[in-house]
Amino acid sequence: MSEPPTPADVAAVQARHQQELLRYPNVVGVATGTPTRRGRPTGETGLLILVSRKVPASELSPGELLPSEIEGVPVDVVEAGQIRPH
Repeated sequence: MSEPPTPADVAAVQARHQQELLRYPNVVGVATGTPTRRGRPTGETGLLILVSRKVPASELSPGELLPSEIEGVPVDVVEAGQIRPH
């Protein structure tokens, strides 16, 4: 994508990749939102990959590393803890 992705673009990418992303270790959810870099919102719409616990990349195997973007959509890994139904 040469232009920043729209929320509709991101939702379509999420729909295509959500099941695959949920297979990664510690991934508990996938959402559309505003990624942050160095603690600041980027201002773009992207995919938020919710994980139970963030793990340093050095402790993950290559197959466990989440992508930094998918189909031109930025990805942010967000520690959310365990998600439980009420």
